[in-house]
Amino acid sequence: MSELNFQDLGLPELLLNSIEELGFESPSPIQAKTIPLALKGGDVVGLSQTGSGKTAAFALPTLAGLDVSLPETQALIVCPTRELAVQVCEDVFKLGQKVKGLRVLPVYGGAPMDRQLKGLRKGAQVVVGTPGRLLDHLRKGSFDPSLIETVVLDEADRMLDMGFQEEMEELLGALPKERQTLFFSATMNRRVRGLIEEFGDRPELVEIQKKALTVDAIDQSCYEVRQRSKVEVLSRILDIDPPRLAVVFCNTKRLVDEVTEGLLARGYSADRLHGDITQQMRERVLSRFREGAVEVLVATDVAARGLDVDDVDLVVNYEIPHDPEDYVHRIGRTGRAGRAGRAVSFVYGRDIYRLQTIEKYTRQSIRRERVPSQEQVEGKRADKLFELVQKRLEAGEVGDFQSYLDRLLDQGHTATDIANAVMTLLREETTREGEAIAEDRQKEAFANEKKRSSWRDQGERKDRKGGRDGGQRKERKERGDRKPRQNAKGMVCVSMNLGKAQRIKPGDVAGMIYRECGLSDGTLGKITILPKKTLIDVKKEFVDEVIDGLGKAKLRGRSFRVGIEGG
Repeated sequence: MSELNFQDLGLPELLLNSIEELGFESPSPIQAKTIPLALKGGDVVGLSQTGSGKTAAFALPTLAGLDVSLPETQALIVCPTRELAVQVCEDVFKLGQKVKGLRVLPVYGGAPMDRQLKGLRKGAQVVVGTPGRLLDHLRKGSFDPSLIETVVLDEADRMLDMGFQEEMEELLGALPKERQTLFFSATMNRRVRGLIEEFGDRPELVEIQKKALTVDAIDQSCYEVRQRSKVEVLSRILDIDPPRLAVVFCNTKRLVDEVTEGLLARGYSADRLHGDITQQMRERVLSRFREGAVEVLVATDVAARGLDVDDVDLVVNYEIPHDPEDYVHRIGRTGRAGRAGRAVSFVYGRDIYRLQTIEKYTRQSIRRERVPSQEQVEGKRADKLFELVQKRLEAGEVGDFQSYLDRLLDQGHTATDIANAVMTLLREETTREGEAIAEDRQKEAFANEKKRSSWRDQGERKDRKGGRDGGQRKERKERGDRKPRQNAKGMVCVSMNLGKAQRIKPGDVAGMIYRECGLSDGTLGKITILPKKTLIDVKKEFVDEVIDGLGKAKLRGRSFRVGIEGG
């Protein structure tokens, strides 16, 4: 079943086009087993771990059964949390990007009700939501379930654990009796079984067994890296501690090609493996990799099947896999035959939640590391060059260049100058020219903000020492009764609705803005934390960039609104 292609599952051409454009090569086990059953219209129970690719397992057959000429809701997907609801909504929309007229609407608590009411009135063929908010709309009459043909319960066990049993029962009881129900759960406990027995119609059971976990001996770490910075960070990792052989995993064929080209352009010996590579070429690439002629192999999961090489020192998850089992399978390529192994993962944004799922699945923590700086890379190279020269000198392998040295000495150059020139030439020959990335500026931002915080702390101490007058100033500031804030020249005041009540600090705010917006040092000015909001001075020409860049950002796990103060 694992060798099936998506074309073998009976999906419509439009969905196959979307899958191909997204770069997915073959279905995961849960997808291969679930999709054909769901396409027949019967109920299905899918038992599989979080992150196993189950979203596509229920989204693709659900999309296949829609009539997009009708605006009414025909499919309902129920999720335990708003974060999962948003993620599922995005995934469904991507998978259905070729389906003209498709509308997918997220409905969850904590978001403005009027916006959801407007979306429901306008119509959406697929509604993705949390039990509580869906029930609110159902009771108000703003959500009409009468034409729903498919309902999906995603992470049913988790919803029951969170206390949503009554809401789920009321919600399912209000749906049409003639419908398809797809239950997805990581476990089959008593409450899940009871829910299936009450609301399912003789469902087919699909169960994906866990693979054995063998990752104890592998050093696992991760770096928080933006997509556009990944090739540079990968290069720095390869330079600081060069592996004998390394495998870099990507989720799509397209990205495999991009990463390989990026490494070749930087002078690395790299090659690729993915589904479009012929068998003859695949064997040739693997042979060169085993021999060490190719030092870095960039591959998809499917293409790397059967890869059996003992000398792999490093595995890099350029993208986090969708299935935690794939993570275990990937990093198992290193640390073989009693050797030490190392696995590095790049994460950013929602990838961090997927990494937490992997940690829970493997029952091991993945160490967070700081992105290596260009200075660290240069320092490591210089050390290695020194060691190389020292070994040559100790072994007496100095070569016969005395005549050249004599000519240079006769021209008035000192031995020290000659040695420095030779070492410089050697370093230039063996050094890759690096590039600055946003993560470098982030480090500078934290350092500069630390200085600014220190200055502000000194000012507050002076206020406290100022006796009654200082106390009055502090009291006015805390109750918001203060003079209008004076912006520095060329600065615009931007506000966000988080403040002291959320225990945030100026360093948190500055670090987030530099990280999310990729700004250069000095773009931000004074940062003032008030009880319920924060004011940030931003250079006028970067205001739009900051507001746009923070549109979907979170600070300490909280969403927030951002805009021009008083605007």
